[in-house]
Amino acid sequence: MPLISFKKNRPAFEVPSGANLMKSLLEAGLPVASSCDGDGVCAKCKIIIVEGKENLTPENETEAFLRESKDLPKDVRISCQTQVIGDVTIDATYW
Repeated sequence: MPLISFKKNRPAFEVPSGANLMKSLLEAGLPVASSCDGDGVCAKCKIIIVEGKENLTPENETEAFLRESKDLPKDVRISCQTQVIGDVTIDATYW
């Protein structure tokens, strides 16, 4: 099972392969910014990928649109649109 680790001092946890990143973080009790409840509209749930970007699903059309319209850097993913398929290390500006 993939492991989600953190840049800052938080305990890592395992998720099933293919798990939605935002839902996994919320289920682990971590706050995730969002005003659209994961519908892929607001882009507030952006997460910085520190390591393991190859272990996430490729950007879908919704995420690509949000990246372009919000001018997000390449190391940022929209967590509600991202599935975890391998180990990753992440961070967020609001943690």
